[in-house]
Amino acid sequence: MRLRRLASELRRLRQAAGLSQDDVTEKTHVNIVTLYRIETAKTKPQLRTLLALLDIYGVTGDTRADLIALQKEAKQRGWLHSFEASLPDQYTALIGLEAEAEQAINYESLFIPGLLQTEDYIRAMIRGVRPTATDEEIENRVSARLQRQALLEGDTPLRLWAILDQAALLRRVGGDSVMRAQLKHLAQQARRPHITIQVIPFSAGAHPGMPGSFIVLKFAEDNFDVVYIDSMAGDLFLEKESDIEMYNHMCQHLRAIALSPADTTALLASLREDH
Repeated sequence: MRLRRLASELRRLRQAAGLSQDDVTEKTHVNIVTLYRIETAKTKPQLRTLLALLDIYGVTGDTRADLIALQKEAKQRGWLHSFEASLPDQYTALIGLEAEAEQAINYESLFIPGLLQTEDYIRAMIRGVRPTATDEEIENRVSARLQRQALLEGDTPLRLWAILDQAALLRRVGGDSVMRAQLKHLAQQARRPHITIQVIPFSAGAHPGMPGSFIVLKFAEDNFDVVYIDSMAGDLFLEKESDIEMYNHMCQHLRAIALSPADTTALLASLREDH
């Protein structure tokens, strides 16, 4: 995704400078085939090549720094660094992309969405899903998930649209007291302006989300979307245009058949009494 963003920006900067690919090749001696591959995200430019292109395009200041950071793939992820050794690569990749996203649409069929889980729910869920995990591994995952939730705070929080099957609300993860607190937390989060929560009731019958959960991450720059799928067979990132279109269409369908946010809040209150 970062490579596509870098390619798109370099292509835009060349065009804004009024230069053809032949012009750039003549002025920088960057092979025209290499330039084509850079601008179509088929290869990552070497740093010296990137600097030569930025020089000829007259790019300075913050824009120059941002593009150099993209080229280096922004591997430093602050708080995540201390957890990387104990977390799967795909999960750390999700955390990195999530931190750059403007919006996330998260559908869950069996779990409460990770960004909306309470600490007790997280711990009970991880113990249940990973029965052979050590206490240290469990606590590392609990801490990492709680840190992820900081994305929902601050002046420009991640906009989250969470859609979940009613089954996720009825499974007693951690017992009644844990679920009661979890449902209360969901209702509180649903009142925040940047968070929307919808539940697909059992009465909706079969629906496209039943095969499994997914997250669609949307980015402000260049309209790039990425789909993340967590499964027993391994985690997947989808970036093909046809895949993105299919999952965006699925999101629209799931939102349409789900309860409204107001009716979802009422259901949460009712289920809290059941616990």
